[in-house]
Amino acid sequence: MENILTLVAAEAGLLDLPLIDGVRDVLFRLGAEVGRPDWLAPDRACDIAFGDLNTDQADAAARSVLGGLMIDVVAQPAAGRRKLLLVADMESTLIRNEMLDELAEFVGLRAEIAAVTARAMNGELDFEAALDARVALLAGLPAATLDEAATRIIEMPGARQLVATMRSHGAYTAVVSGGFRFFTSKVRAQLGLDIDFANDLLIEDGVLTGAVARPILGRQAKYDTLVQLATAHGLPLSATLSVGDGANDLDMILAAGLGIAFHAKPAVAVRAKWRIEHGDLTALLYVQGYRDTEFAP
Repeated sequence: MENILTLVAAEAGLLDLPLIDGVRDVLFRLGAEVGRPDWLAPDRACDIAFGDLNTDQADAAARSVLGGLMIDVVAQPAAGRRKLLLVADMESTLIRNEMLDELAEFVGLRAEIAAVTARAMNGELDFEAALDARVALLAGLPAATLDEAATRIIEMPGARQLVATMRSHGAYTAVVSGGFRFFTSKVRAQLGLDIDFANDLLIEDGVLTGAVARPILGRQAKYDTLVQLATAHGLPLSATLSVGDGANDLDMILAAGLGIAFHAKPAVAVRAKWRIEHGDLTALLYVQGYRDTEFAP
């Protein structure tokens, strides 16, 4: 069968055989050829092979059965589902934080800057202008504050397993961020990614100037990075996986062979073909067909 539908629960115990059978039945009634359940993780993740049905329709049919349960659905072609290039956003994707918001706390402006961040990530504001405006408010902040902010970095659950497992199976991994290289370099080292791309904060006499070096890495640059890395490694875009949550991630999400909107802002979630709304980043391994026994520590 040419397609796979993967169901991933937010936690073990939410997914059971009656639910699986309900999904299989609705696919069958739509005229699909339907395979037997293939459990990737007991009571948490399961593959259902199917054919003779559009993947978008299979996705919609499965969601109609699952209702409001905290179970993610990804329907895709079975061929080539394990990807050989991962390009991931950093903030609110590989890590829980928005690091500009963390820095804003040191100047007493966290709430104000966080509100602008949220609007920019939902595509309501021009990314470059919003970044300039927020960074300008940090002018005069001691550069040593960057080190203090870095101690607040919290890994997104599943991030370490995602990177390590894909790398152990031959994938090249990159973090590409509209944030700052000071933090992406730390996250790259911490999670074991191969390379990082981000913006540089300008520093003079030990303090932030309130400006960002040009050119600013934003939406177009993220897309370009995906294409350039795939080309450099001799891979078609169909062999790539991109993941992010904000508007500046959308182009690379739409271009990748498997582009995932991860707990994404509404403007991104509505455009993306595939979404992870409930699970952690290990869901990106399940949808590639990895079993939990194959996860790297």
